[in-house]
Amino acid sequence: MKKIKKTEIFDVDAQLDAFFGKEGSPERRAAEERANAFFTGQIIEEARKKANITQAELAERIGTNKSYISRVENGRTEPKVSTFYRIAAALGLSVELMPTN
Repeated sequence: MKKIKKTEIFDVDAQLDAFFGKEGSPERRAAEERANAFFTGQIIEEARKKANITQAELAERIGTNKSYISRVENGRTEPKVSTFYRIAAALGLSVELMPTN
């Protein structure tokens, strides 16, 4: 990444295109999927910590193992929707779908 002078205008879209491919390209979609998996994992990790339970305890509650929870929290694995709902319930959370408009 080139160093930007304070007087230059920084084009975020151009940087995203350079690093991840043009919007709509397979490379960009793959990068967005990785980002979504990471974000989902961060939400789950934060909720787990707020609930004051370990990865092993969460895994036991949903019928999986600690390594799976670790992979989810690190964005290496994205849970299926049904597993996501089980995780939410185990953390005492609910999932609400609302229209964007």
